[in-house]
Amino acid sequence: MKSHLKVHYFQHIAGEGFGSCHQFLKQHYAKISATEFFALPVDRSLEIEALPQVEDVDLLIIMGGEMSVNDEVNFPWLKIEKRWLRRYLSMGKPAIGLCLGGQLIANALGAAVSRSEKQELGWTAVRKVNYVPAECFELPAEFNVMQWHSETFEIPKGAIHLAENDVCRNQMYQIGKNVLGFQFHPEITPETLNLFLENEEELDHFSGQHVQTQQQLKKTSKNNFIDGNQILNQAIEYVLQKTAY
Repeated sequence: MKSHLKVHYFQHIAGEGFGSCHQFLKQHYAKISATEFFALPVDRSLEIEALPQVEDVDLLIIMGGEMSVNDEVNFPWLKIEKRWLRRYLSMGKPAIGLCLGGQLIANALGAAVSRSEKQELGWTAVRKVNYVPAECFELPAEFNVMQWHSETFEIPKGAIHLAENDVCRNQMYQIGKNVLGFQFHPEITPETLNLFLENEEELDHFSGQHVQTQQQLKKTSKNNFIDGNQILNQAIEYVLQKTAY
């Protein structure tokens, strides 16, 4: 991994933090910066010039959020974020999208993001799809990860479908060798989960057989976080190595 790597985060909700990969990147002496979209006044439009210069970012990590990628009326900065993303991705630069982040990359590239037939919240098994080309990012046959979503992405044109489960088919995709989009939350840590659980208003929006209760989630074993955290670290190394950043 390149020394003094310049990593930029797009953060959409306050208090979320950067999850497990922050420590991993710090161990590699990455220089970390962030755009905090949640700090913008609702009635303020964002100019694209306020975002970093594409040339100044070696790795982009796009975090999750409660909003829909389609809600540009209530979150007008979404339009500018997607416009910047298209510029960044057109240069073949490395990017990782986590939950909303994966949806944003897909949507910026023309794929639909829509309401899921069933909501997912809690720990679930996800599996690698059959017949993934050998040169693609390597996933375990099955792994346990945190889900927290009401919407899901279509696989962008030209992307490769990497992972699925029985509740939500599109769990992960790859574009070229520089972009990985996740529907689940591989970055989640015990601290991040506790912050999520403090938002009772958000929890009230979830229901159904694939939604775990707050009490169940509070009893999560530390072992549950391992699969996702390892996959995310490997994903960062993959997109960086494949693009020589």
